[in-house]
Amino acid sequence: MAKSKAVVETEHASRYLQQLCKHWSHKFAVEFSPTEGRIDLGEGRVVDLRADDASLTVEVEAAELPRMEQVVVDHIVRFAFREDLVFDWKPVQ
Repeated sequence: MAKSKAVVETEHASRYLQQLCKHWSHKFAVEFSPTEGRIDLGEGRVVDLRADDASLTVEVEAAELPRMEQVVVDHIVRFAFREDLVFDWKPVQ
């Protein structure tokens, strides 16, 4: 599986992490705290999240990586409609 990572500058990282985890917890296996989250979307697709005071770090692992990155971005952007977030995805080895 391919992996990528984006570090998104935001003071609301914990809020977005928890919103995304709660949103997907109805369909998928999810574990989270205010600072870390893991969403297992099945079929080898995993989203790992880490929040601190200045940023949200998102790591995605999936066969169709660009599609999964966009799904994650679309969801977080909906939660963050009051601010413009920048996702600069980088490959992870």
